Amino acid sequence: LVAGNMLSLQLADFGAEVIKIEEPGKGDPLRDWRVKGISAYWKVYARNKKSVTLNLREAEGKALLLRLVERADVLIENFRPGILEKMGFGPEVLLARNPGIVVVRISGWGQDGPYKFRPGFGTLVEGMSGFAARNGFEDREPVLPPLALADMVAGLYGAFAVMTALRYRDAGGTGQVIDLPLLDPMFSVLGPAAATYQLTHKIEPRTGSRAVGVSPRNVFRTKDGRWISMSASMQVMVERLYKALGVGQMLDDPRFRTNADRVANAEASEAPIRAFISAHTLEDGMAFFEKEEITAAPVYDIDQFMADPHVKARQIVVDLPDKDMGTIPMHAVVPRLSASPGALRRPAPELGEHTAEVLGRLGVDGATRQDLTRRKII
Repeated sequence: LVAGNMLSLQLADFGAEVIKIEEPGKGDPLRDWRVKGISAYWKVYARNKKSVTLNLREAEGKALLLRLVERADVLIENFRPGILEKMGFGPEVLLARNPGIVVVRISGWGQDGPYKFRPGFGTLVEGMSGFAARNGFEDREPVLPPLALADMVAGLYGAFAVMTALRYRDAGGTGQVIDLPLLDPMFSVLGPAAATYQLTHKIEPRTGSRAVGVSPRNVFRTKDGRWISMSASMQVMVERLYKALGVGQMLDDPRFRTNADRVANAEASEAPIRAFISAHTLEDGMAFFEKEEITAAPVYDIDQFMADPHVKARQIVVDLPDKDMGTIPMHAVVPRLSASPGALRRPAPELGEHTAEVLGRLGVDGATRQDLTRRKII
């Protein structure tokens, strides 16, 4: 639902012509994720793209898709394994039509393995991968992320894989198939979880905002009810922090000398930090940490983030014209390239907005399009 839109967003932001194939009359399911009746998710993740409607249950719709495939660099699909083949678009068919095409196959669990036919939403992957089990507090339930994290991670991996495959092709290779499940990328971002388990044979407890293996690292409540996040994950930073707080003698205590010592005594190692921050407002606390060059930052809600002077100066949030809202704020193109930067070229498309334009390139004239529309092929 999100991974394919996220992957293609990266390509679209940097200039690719991304043509979203949608079902006539229905469109992409992401259009149905609405806030106050507005498809905000679609407006953000479908920017810079074009929409073409094709009924892929009909032979004429399938034939038009194969004609598009002949001109394409990449095809991204997210059906359950085997469905693409049943539709007549298996990789061997696509590569026969266009030997240079890169076929990205997004699924929950991968194109092989005993779970390949299971439905695969990001929520299920966030649970099974071990991600949820590491989030939250030891005395409460595991915590799923409040966003489509597994999809987004897979989408970012997929964009890298596409560019790698295109580079291989353009260097004299061929097209190929990319097997992109949600599960594998989600597990990969958990760090050395498998290695740590093999070393300790222990399941690490959930630690809230603390990090397994690093201390001090947490969020701390300020005097005015705000929050400050801090990570002093390098020894030099811990030394600077403790000295700035006037507790430099803690560095001589065997409980706090090394990172491993502090992890074993996390509550006590954070005590002077918690005491200082709880006695100061967010503004005063941050002013102190900035002056002392301590690695701390405010914990923002979205309103605070959008109002932050650094966010404004770098234009991290930008406005795109929108027919429903006038303008709609969203993240800028990331990352920033000095010689070939991406750009916001167009808002998210209406359903089928570019069908005439794209099919016109294939020689489909107006009369034919009217006939295809009448018969609900487009």
